[in-house]
Amino acid sequence: MTELLLLPTADTARRALDWVQRTEELSIANHSVRTFLHARVVAASDGLVAGQDYDAEVLFLACVLHDIGTTDDADGELRFEVDGADAAARFLAAEGRTPAEIDLVWEAIALHTSPQIAERRGPITKLTRLGVRGDFGLETVTDAERQAIEDAYPRLDVEKHLGDAVLEQALRTPEKAPRNSWPASLVRAHRDDPHNTGVSEAF
Repeated sequence: MTELLLLPTADTARRALDWVQRTEELSIANHSVRTFLHARVVAASDGLVAGQDYDAEVLFLACVLHDIGTTDDADGELRFEVDGADAAARFLAAEGRTPAEIDLVWEAIALHTSPQIAERRGPITKLTRLGVRGDFGLETVTDAERQAIEDAYPRLDVEKHLGDAVLEQALRTPEKAPRNSWPASLVRAHRDDPHNTGVSEAF
């Protein structure tokens, strides 16, 4: 199980994780790490080999930064996925990453709540999406693996915290919830029942 929990240790990966852990709710930061751990299991089950079929560090950067749009650092006028993708791109540019790497991470973050689209893109975008879904219930790992992942990075009621973070932004800045987006679905659900917040099953 130890190998299951290994994370990339390159400088950019460590600085990205530090940024996330300093600025996101701990529950959301833990979810972002678990997303990578699920994504890597999906890759292996699909026969994808790190270093050959995909870059494991780029996948980690996409996964660990995919909810950075929920933070004050990345909060702008666009839906949180796009604000987050833009913030991640700025971070990676400052880190000296290549335009191709930055584009892969940008796309994966921007599309991670876009079912049937993200799954049809390249491995980084697809695996990020499936890693997110894995952490919210898709059967990507065994029960023992899920327990090990969640023992290392506890859930801490992430469903509520993530939904609340995206909803709060959308209520404050309506442009962040364009029609038919996941933020818009949270706004509609909140108007129907203000006490029912959290990650939608349609996610």
